[in-house]
Amino acid sequence: MEIENKEQVVIPADKAKIKHIWMVTLYLFLITAGEFAIAFTLDASPIKTIIFIVMTIVKAYFIMSEFMHLGHETKGLKWSIVGPLAFVVWLIGALLIQGDAIFTAIYGG
Repeated sequence: MEIENKEQVVIPADKAKIKHIWMVTLYLFLITAGEFAIAFTLDASPIKTIIFIVMTIVKAYFIMSEFMHLGHETKGLKWSIVGPLAFVVWLIGALLIQGDAIFTAIYGG
């Protein structure tokens, strides 16, 4: 019985990639901190809701792009994922609005 001696080759860390990941993490932290600041300082309003939606979309972009590695894929694959997702989000919003209209019509304001 012969035993092979396999050497393990250690590849040095790519400092540029590590720095990029830390920068994305910093962006996500800053956006989250901004969300907390807005949540506890502004009163409920449509503007606050719009700000939260925009900040959530930005965070989702960074997470999908970097941590789910979608940012490094082809444009066709990106759209095949983002397109149906956008439709589902629109559908949920439309159903919520329509459901509220039906609820208001049946039970009154």
